[in-house]
Amino acid sequence: MASLPFRDINVHASTSHYAFTSPSSPSAPTLVVDRPSGDLRLNDGTLLGGKRVSSIAGILGMIKLRLDKYIIVITKAQPMGRLKGHMVYKVIATEFLPLRERPLHDQDEDTYLALLKAFIKSSPMYFSYSFDITNTFQRQSQLDPSVPLWERADDRFFWNKFVQSDLIDFRTSGTRHQHGQQPGVDPYILPVMFGMMEIITTRVKSTPLTLVLITRRSRHRAGTRYFSRGIDEQGHVSNFNETEQIIILNDSTSGLGGFAGGGGMQNGKVGGSGGKEVQIMSYVQTRGSVPVFWAEVNTLHYTPKLQIRGVETAVSAAQAHFDEQIRLYGDNYLVNLVKQKGREQRVKEAYEQMIKMLVSSPFEGTSEDSRSSEKFHLVESSTSQQEFDRLHYVYFDFHNETKGLQWHRVQLLVDQLHDALERQQYFRGVDMPADLEGRLEVRNHQTSVIRTNCMDCLDRTNVVQSILARTALNRQLTDLGVLSRGETFTSDPAFEVLFRKIWADNADVVSTSYSGTGALKTDFTRTGVRTKAGLLQDGRNSMTRYFRNNFTDGPKQDAFDLFLGAYLPTTSSYLLFVDQRPLLVQSIPYVFAFSLFFVFIGSFTRRLPDAAVLPVRIFILFWFVVAAWCANFIIRNGMLYVNWPKLNPRPWATEGYQEAISNVRKDKVIGGLVARHERGLSTARYTNAEEGKKRIE
Repeated sequence: MASLPFRDINVHASTSHYAFTSPSSPSAPTLVVDRPSGDLRLNDGTLLGGKRVSSIAGILGMIKLRLDKYIIVITKAQPMGRLKGHMVYKVIATEFLPLRERPLHDQDEDTYLALLKAFIKSSPMYFSYSFDITNTFQRQSQLDPSVPLWERADDRFFWNKFVQSDLIDFRTSGTRHQHGQQPGVDPYILPVMFGMMEIITTRVKSTPLTLVLITRRSRHRAGTRYFSRGIDEQGHVSNFNETEQIIILNDSTSGLGGFAGGGGMQNGKVGGSGGKEVQIMSYVQTRGSVPVFWAEVNTLHYTPKLQIRGVETAVSAAQAHFDEQIRLYGDNYLVNLVKQKGREQRVKEAYEQMIKMLVSSPFEGTSEDSRSSEKFHLVESSTSQQEFDRLHYVYFDFHNETKGLQWHRVQLLVDQLHDALERQQYFRGVDMPADLEGRLEVRNHQTSVIRTNCMDCLDRTNVVQSILARTALNRQLTDLGVLSRGETFTSDPAFEVLFRKIWADNADVVSTSYSGTGALKTDFTRTGVRTKAGLLQDGRNSMTRYFRNNFTDGPKQDAFDLFLGAYLPTTSSYLLFVDQRPLLVQSIPYVFAFSLFFVFIGSFTRRLPDAAVLPVRIFILFWFVVAAWCANFIIRNGMLYVNWPKLNPRPWATEGYQEAISNVRKDKVIGGLVARHERGLSTARYTNAEEGKKRIE
């Protein structure tokens, strides 16, 4: 049996070390972190004598900032439900334990800590002590359950892998004091997944089952909407998520009730299933940004500037991406939902050009109808000579086909994919009661995946994914005999409502982590119809997105880069977060607000009966002109007012910023007042920047 993470850990804090012990495993070695060096060691006896003893749910990891190293511990976890008897928890609260006895106060250090704390608090993170939630059931069935949980975890979805790297390095190679592998560390390494998870015990037409939806967000190229787009040189795409919809039949160990720990629980065999086989069926879909080098540049305009580098420059990156996708999922059906006209057209054409470069002897086909000149556009190989011939590109003109709130027309896409869905199948496994490791007897595999994208891989993508999931679930329930042939689960209104809710919740979680608000179009996902109230809510969400993407996403992107190791703080980097724009440029929004205040005061203050009207009018007019000039200046030089990421400056942002500053110096009103020596965003840290090559417009 694999050594599973400890369910209970006590922290003994003293001036010389932090010692971690498990009360339920007194014979297990104690993990000791020396202070202030951060050296790790295992102690056979318990190392007590700490001034403070506290109980924690697990160690999230360790992170080195500018001046100190911190151990991040999970202080509070909430049970979310059981998967085959294994309890899954959500991280609710964490604490940072500094290695220095008296933490040094430093402006950058404090900012780093504030960024990380806010990021962890708002991140939906899940873990289980006895079950691998980073892998789909199909991948789990191919893994060795005797391997420690952290080693089995899917590298893409092991969200805290970077902050666990100190423990992992110690586990694999030891230290100068303790050489070689240190298997005693295994139970202290807890893999955590970022994403969405709901586990609901319910019934369909009187058949009890557990419905589970899990979305796993990749830790590679993670970030916010406008600061993370497209693909990187290693083949990782932005906003990559894997969504697995699971139904479990005859499982009496699901839900929240029952014993929360203990040995018998760890293989999910508590309670039995009344002699019936425990059946597990899962269906997997993916989403991810269009795999070419592209960016959208915020300029405070509602629609950012689109930049696409030459498609041929991204071929090796796209090959790395699809090489991994085909190895993991089999054939890839690439459903593209961007608009075929306007600004999104260039992204569509770049994607199609890329697929034509990847597949051998590409075959293209288009179909049209009264609504769209390009209802479908298919690109696939006419042979199957090489690996990339397993890519099948399907463009669907979502925008035109669903115009006028006719969202039921997404069914056209499902019909187009009918044969692929039939061949694709789904995963089906049955519990083997005699197997103590909790292995499944595999009856069926899913042989391909549908990878869906729109511009953000959020709103249109969610609608299509929920409809594909509905199709798969109807098929599974029919195969099980729960539904009769030709029947759908809409015949059970209570389950229909539940299904819609769980998919709308998923849409909101994925959208919030990338764009800062819940998803658009969820009224359709929740109710099955597009409503006026839904349109109003979408308007509110769109305005909130605009504000966040321009003014609050820079620090959020910095927090992603810090936590995931895309940026490593050093003692030499200093005052990174100080606003380095010229003082006059910084002051203009304040002058604008000040002017509006005076216009408001002048307009609404009651005048004395004998007071002259002209001076007041001149006063109001003067401040109105100042406000108008300030507003015009801010809009013309929007790049100076976007809250950019500070740790890994985006090259296009740095270029645009320098261009804006030189324009300001030519300004007739304030050009001469903008000091020449004040510098803008530092270009010295170009080495950290992604897409650091010359951009081809």
